[in-house]
Amino acid sequence: MSVREKPVSEIPVSEEAAAVPDTRPAEAARDAKPPSAPEGAPPAPVHLRHLTRLLASEIGLTFRRPRNLAMLGVLAVVPVLVGVAVRVASGGDVGGSIVGQIAGNGLMLTFAAFVVMMPIVLPLTVAVVAGDAVAGEAAQGTLRYLLVAPAGRTRLLAVKYANIVVYCLAACAVVALSALAVGLVLFPVGPVTLLSGTTIPAAGALLRVGLVVLYAAAGMAALGAVALAVSTLTEAPIGAVAASVVLVVVSQVLTAIPQVAAVRPVLLTWWWDAFDGALREPMATDRMGQGLLVFAAYALVFGSVAWARFTSEDITA
Repeated sequence: MSVREKPVSEIPVSEEAAAVPDTRPAEAARDAKPPSAPEGAPPAPVHLRHLTRLLASEIGLTFRRPRNLAMLGVLAVVPVLVGVAVRVASGGDVGGSIVGQIAGNGLMLTFAAFVVMMPIVLPLTVAVVAGDAVAGEAAQGTLRYLLVAPAGRTRLLAVKYANIVVYCLAACAVVALSALAVGLVLFPVGPVTLLSGTTIPAAGALLRVGLVVLYAAAGMAALGAVALAVSTLTEAPIGAVAASVVLVVVSQVLTAIPQVAAVRPVLLTWWWDAFDGALREPMATDRMGQGLLVFAAYALVFGSVAWARFTSEDITA
């Protein structure tokens, strides 16, 4: 966003953005003057239809961009590398850790993949998409055209965040599906021995995999709210992405320093690995529940920051 007037014709558009047709400005113009409703009729259905179209268009644009598809491809490759590495080393002493148990049961590869990818790989992927949400539109000069629609800034920001949440869920699902496929191919599959020592059927383990995916997606969605707030503060998408990644790295460093242990409960990254509560019997729902509350608090606080900035600035880009 900027307060400087800049002709649209002078705004550079990246090759990637040019390669993906953006139909949202046309849809916004089409919906700018909805048909007049009868007197006394609520306008909510018109706005709901517009928001649905806008969200579908936003999601389609996100999943058509080569960069975003490439990042999903990387997420799918990492579990393959982890599985191959464990397969090669399975003749040695693998111990009783999550990674070590993969050699005995392929379903454990899913949990190991999240252990490996939650610290930086998944956050980096989400930061790229969320950091580009508003700053990328401002840099390309398409943001003011989206605001022509009657949805308003608040609803547009909500659509942006909903799109980020969908991408977070898709990213975590890609990791899980890739790990499950590799685990089925490289390792035996059967009843799973949890970290607590209890053995559960394979069907029960798959249910817990689903819980891990949802929990990890919630953690990434909280980071998405942080990156979205940063994205409203700058015109440079790379700056928003870099700032979000730096915040993650600093938080990871603070969690590793015993002298500042008192601040760990308020750090977002401290709760990302709480999904291991699904690997215990009974499940550690107390810690996972606290993590979800922290994720919700981050989404609320930084969502409010993004809303305050986005709705109060003059947008000319």
